Amino acid sequence: MQGLLQRLRGQPRLFVGLVILFAFLANAALRLGFFDGLERQAYDLRVRATVPGTLDDRVVIADIDEKSLKALGRWPWNREVVGNMVSTLTDHYQVRVIGFDVVFAEPEKNSGLALLTELAQGPLQNDAAFLREFSARTDALDHDGRFARAVAGRNVVMGMVFNQGSGNNLNALPPPYATLPDAEARALRDLPQPRSYTANLDALSKNARATGFFDNPAIDADGIFRRVPLFQLYDGKLYPSLALATVHMALGAPRLIPAMQNNGGYTAFEGVTLELGEAGNLHIPSDAHSNVLVPWRGRHGDAFNYYSIIDILEKKVAPEELKDRIVLVGTTAPGLLDLRSTPLEKTYPGVEVHANIISGILDDMVRHEPAWVLGVEVLMLLVVGFVTLLLTTRLAPVGQVAVSIGIGVTVIAVNFMAWNGGLVLPLASVLLLLALLFTSNMAFGYFVEAQGKRSITRLFGQYVPPDLVEEMAQHPESITLEGESRELTVLFSDVRDFTSISEGLSATELSALMNAYLTAMTRLIHKHRGTIDKYMGDAIMAFWGAPVRDANHARLALQTAMDMQADLVQLQVDFRARGWPALHIGIGLNTGPMNVGNMGSEFRMAYTVMGDAVNLGSRLEGLSKNYGVTIVVSESTRNAVADYAYRTLDCVRVKGKLEPVRIYEPVGPADALDPATRADLEEWDAILAAYCHQQWDEADARLRALIARDDRPLYRLYAERIAQFRLAPPPAPWDGVYTYTTK
Repeated sequence: MQGLLQRLRGQPRLFVGLVILFAFLANAALRLGFFDGLERQAYDLRVRATVPGTLDDRVVIADIDEKSLKALGRWPWNREVVGNMVSTLTDHYQVRVIGFDVVFAEPEKNSGLALLTELAQGPLQNDAAFLREFSARTDALDHDGRFARAVAGRNVVMGMVFNQGSGNNLNALPPPYATLPDAEARALRDLPQPRSYTANLDALSKNARATGFFDNPAIDADGIFRRVPLFQLYDGKLYPSLALATVHMALGAPRLIPAMQNNGGYTAFEGVTLELGEAGNLHIPSDAHSNVLVPWRGRHGDAFNYYSIIDILEKKVAPEELKDRIVLVGTTAPGLLDLRSTPLEKTYPGVEVHANIISGILDDMVRHEPAWVLGVEVLMLLVVGFVTLLLTTRLAPVGQVAVSIGIGVTVIAVNFMAWNGGLVLPLASVLLLLALLFTSNMAFGYFVEAQGKRSITRLFGQYVPPDLVEEMAQHPESITLEGESRELTVLFSDVRDFTSISEGLSATELSALMNAYLTAMTRLIHKHRGTIDKYMGDAIMAFWGAPVRDANHARLALQTAMDMQADLVQLQVDFRARGWPALHIGIGLNTGPMNVGNMGSEFRMAYTVMGDAVNLGSRLEGLSKNYGVTIVVSESTRNAVADYAYRTLDCVRVKGKLEPVRIYEPVGPADALDPATRADLEEWDAILAAYCHQQWDEADARLRALIARDDRPLYRLYAERIAQFRLAPPPAPWDGVYTYTTK
């Protein structure tokens, strides 16, 4: 052990990682709950990411909404109205079952019945005619009794409330689902065991097929409804939730068997099984507290149909929309305070929580977080922790990032596979462990390698943008200052007529203008990962693909040139506001093999590029003015970015080169061209083909038509050439190449 500790002291990164790992293991094994809040948030994210959002028309909600309150008066309504609703739903609409997310604990205050009773027991107690009439009309005025009779013999599930705190019991409890022996009741100590209750009027409880509680003692610490108990244990008796009792009745009241497991004297509740006969058994899993995770189906209004109760009473709802449905009676009216905070929404109708549970049970889609998940969490922490430590402590930063991302993606993928299979595994603690181990590794790497990074920054900070310096610092071994040959792309830009511009400005104004221009252009070069080679007065030289290798160097350079052309237009607005002259630039791009490295003398060195391909890039910039375009690219650059559309400029032989070069003007991404531009490019290619075949008449006629639509300098240049060649045709053989004798 002492030897192991000594080895760990010699590897502080590994030592710190192990300390972090064991802290997480202790939190999981001892259930310290440090990350419970994060786990709840991770659970909510998974709920929102996977909620089906589909409509389940098997469950509908009879809504005590604002429309019904306006028509029938404030709640609670006359019990005769509620009884009529039950009769209408069962007789007219033939619903399967009605569940009340409401408790009727107090008798209705009927002033008419109270007055008649007072008269019958007082001044008119000897009036036989009055007593006969009173007896005949008592039933009509006893709205509670009429409601109870409407419930009798029908599939109606009443709602009730258990209180976890002390309080007075109200009315008699309905029959329980099971009465447990004292020893078994004591063993199920994890079930909610309320201290009092509020039940319905006795006549309602007796006449209803079942009763279920709709309170929720399992609300999480942040006040969000994520789980609801199936049962509560009161005085040794099991009472079901409203959702369970309703779905039980909807399935024909099959035999219901609580699933319990006894381990060494500890009895744990594990759910409930409904025996459905030939259809098989339906198991509803729960935790030891009988809590089921609410199987959310969708946001409010997306998953279940709502029908206003006044529309039901007036039979405005089509019968087929309610026939054989499970109907939950509840409210969405804000004033009745039945809104809950859920993973989906902060204000979610409580009645729809029950609807989600019923729907999930019917679909056998209730997710489960069994007790043995604790062991899975410990195992996941061990595996992720040790794999991360073994791999990342031996890898370079990029390797650490790749491994950490790979492990994270794997953990998330496995977690979602389990989630979709109905199993809820911990996620936040494992990902947080991975993040902390990665952070500690990177922090050690930073302090150890900081000196090397600062050296890289000093060497290349003047050439390349900060993000490239950071990449280079991550892998300093891949960077060399020695000369080497690479395929790169070079860019030259120059301000046209700079001499005349400078003559019209004072030294201060000229300096301010150039600073503004060069800053804007340099920002674009850096944005696209370019390396500034040098500023030459008003000219800029930059290249891509070194010192950091980049296979997309031609594309990045081309995008930079396009952005420079576009940004210059915006820059002119500011220049005009300052009274400065407008700037026009030419840009040349070439891709090819170049020598790159630190070059110079013992007095001064510069990281630069040289070679024939560099010279060609400079020549192309000079040609841009001849063709009246801003950007000229070589054929090699064009081929490297083949998904752009280009306008062919010429096939030229520049000064200092014997081989001709085709040059182009980039137009933009080919898939973004408008039909008119595409047609003009095709027409221009046809004109050039006629020109190269010395078909002067055809080329001239088509060119004049094109100039009529788009009078650009390039077209006028070719019109002049055609006119000259008509007078003095080029000598045979002629390949269409135009030779320039000056730079």
